Amino acid sequence: MYRTSVKPPPPALNEERLRGLALHYVGKYATTRAKLATYLIRKIRERGWDDEKHADVEALVNRLSELGYITDAQFAEARGRSFVRRGYGKRRLDEDLRAAGIGDRDSASARDNADTSEFIAAENFAKRKRIGPFAQEIASEDKRRKNMQAFLRAGHGWELARLFVNADPGDALSEN
Repeated sequence: MYRTSVKPPPPALNEERLRGLALHYVGKYATTRAKLATYLIRKIRERGWDDEKHADVEALVNRLSELGYITDAQFAEARGRSFVRRGYGKRRLDEDLRAAGIGDRDSASARDNADTSEFIAAENFAKRKRIGPFAQEIASEDKRRKNMQAFLRAGHGWELARLFVNADPGDALSEN
């Protein structure tokens, strides 16, 4: 006969367990205030609440933010630098920061960096995808169309995408 071991369900959350869960989460993941709040609300819904006081997720998130465990502005700046390195444009960064729940005030520096690094990001994208000056051979018209679509999906503007896509292998492009 086979025995199956069934794990008992985790205990319902109380204020202390919720704080421990939050600290573990911010210690393990780079996160934002909105992502942490969503995570904690989901955990309360999954495990239940076993405390006489109502769960105050917002107060816990505010406290962790005051202590410096969560900083939306730093998260946005790091995400912005990462997007430039990976070759993504400003539009894609804006969508990502909005999805992460970061407001305009906290994301201003990251957006400014994306503006000034727009050409570098496009160049990094072209290198990674071997488009235009970084291609092995001259692209066919169909391949250029697909490359243009890839550039636009990556969040780059039409003019910058066209500059890279229409360049031949080995062309030297400059930021003008």
